Amino acid sequence: MNTVNDALSPLWAKDLPLDAAIHRFTVGRDPELDLAAHVRMLAAAKLIKQSDTSALLGALQAQYALSMAGAVRIEASQEDCHTALEAALVAATGEAGKRIHLARSRNDQVLVDLKLFTRSRLWQVAEATRRVFDQLIARSEQHKADLLPGYTHLQIAMPSSFGLWFGAYAESLSDDVLTLQTAYRFANRNPLGSGAGYGSSFPLNRTLTTELLGFEGLHVNVVYAQMSRGKTEQTALTALAAVATTIGRMAMDICLYNSQNFGFLTLPDALTTGSSIMPHKKNPDV
Repeated sequence: MNTVNDALSPLWAKDLPLDAAIHRFTVGRDPELDLAAHVRMLAAAKLIKQSDTSALLGALQAQYALSMAGAVRIEASQEDCHTALEAALVAATGEAGKRIHLARSRNDQVLVDLKLFTRSRLWQVAEATRRVFDQLIARSEQHKADLLPGYTHLQIAMPSSFGLWFGAYAESLSDDVLTLQTAYRFANRNPLGSGAGYGSSFPLNRTLTTELLGFEGLHVNVVYAQMSRGKTEQTALTALAAVATTIGRMAMDICLYNSQNFGFLTLPDALTTGSSIMPHKKNPDV
């Protein structure tokens, strides 16, 4: 077993070895995710001085630029972006850099990163789904007069059309977008300030961080904020599965209609492969 125990930071080190694969999984893509909303909130609550705020925000902007340029390295001893970021801020601003950890926990830091990441990716999926929907609607109108047998139990049942077939999958995607919207709203709630699940004794302004991070609302109950861990991801996966099911069903129809027994459509050569023994085949492997 490949272990990384010796490389772990003192914050997380333990006497037992940690498998390297487990370390990579738990660290994940955290280095890509962080924002300065917490610093602005601390300043608004007068928990840090304005001079420290300006220095910290300047250092955060510099770190963001380095990150976008791919010039930030997260050392194994730092484990994730939060430790690395704090170390960089201390190096750049001195004592001010240590104050960014005020009233924050790994729990709400990681949770807000997951919310931001999930929200961003769901938006991208919804946009991609819309483009497919638009294409299907256009094809539905284009081929509304092109006849296609309607099948039940793989037996010819009634006359139909390619327009109706394209439109069916367009409407299915429109339903799938409703599940994406639900998942997006789950992800669009701010857990920052919940700490380790019991809030903080500091006078935090969670409404301000909600606005700065562009969340629709916040998790009002700090205990539930931590309880929501996994619930957002489960909802997002359900929404993604709905889109994938629609696309998968359409792909199956296309494979069937492309086969020689049906021959209703032909896939372009670039999307198919042949056979070493049967060169006439056009396999819809993709």
